[in-house]
Amino acid sequence: MALPLLEYKPTTQNQRVRSFGKADQNEDTPFIYRTEDTFSATEVEALIKAAYRQVFSEHETLKFNRQITVETRFKNGSLTVRDFVRELVKSERFYSLVVAPNNNYRLVEVCLKRLLGRAPYNRDEEIAWSIKIGTLGWGGFVDALLDSDEYSEAFGDNTVPYQRKRMEGRPFNLVTPRYDDYYRDQAGLTKNDWRFTLDKFVRGVYREQQIPEGDPRKYRNMAAAIAPQIKYEKKPSAYEIDYLSKVPVRR
Repeated sequence: MALPLLEYKPTTQNQRVRSFGKADQNEDTPFIYRTEDTFSATEVEALIKAAYRQVFSEHETLKFNRQITVETRFKNGSLTVRDFVRELVKSERFYSLVVAPNNNYRLVEVCLKRLLGRAPYNRDEEIAWSIKIGTLGWGGFVDALLDSDEYSEAFGDNTVPYQRKRMEGRPFNLVTPRYDDYYRDQAGLTKNDWRFTLDKFVRGVYREQQIPEGDPRKYRNMAAAIAPQIKYEKKPSAYEIDYLSKVPVRR
């Protein structure tokens, strides 16, 4: 029996505010790709590229990321846009590029941005969806996300997901899936940077200032710096013993 999605309180974000029409549009407003707007093979190819761009976070479709069989099924009308996106997210290329290098919390953040077009509301939502990954597996998590009421209301079956109501910051599809704090720590990229070393030192000094007087932790570094010299009784070497003088001599 699958666990139900934990309840969390949505915070007020831009995508939860109703659009004001043309007054709400600017140079950052994304172009929306729908199957009902495609009337030629060129427009279908543009929609497919938009799906790759949204899912794989790439502006130039790489050959080794393309799923030719899935594209053919979509062009033949066997797949809707929702199912086409589902197949891309479940592909081996997406798994090796995005799923394998990251933890569950990071996966939730990336998938909410690319599939639902918004950032996570809060940490509670990340925890709730990460439990879905742990209980349903990667494929079950993708199905739960794409079959959710929010996805159906925002994009339906025929619209490529896009970032909803971007007001500031970089677009979601420009944010790389690996280069975050978790990946940098795993790869060891922060160990040799003097800025991180200085930051750790400052944070260590601040933590020491918060420790109350008399706490043994405050003197831990001082105790470790002391190198006591213990004088043990010197044991004589066998070469230093004069055995001949120890042998009794009869006179």
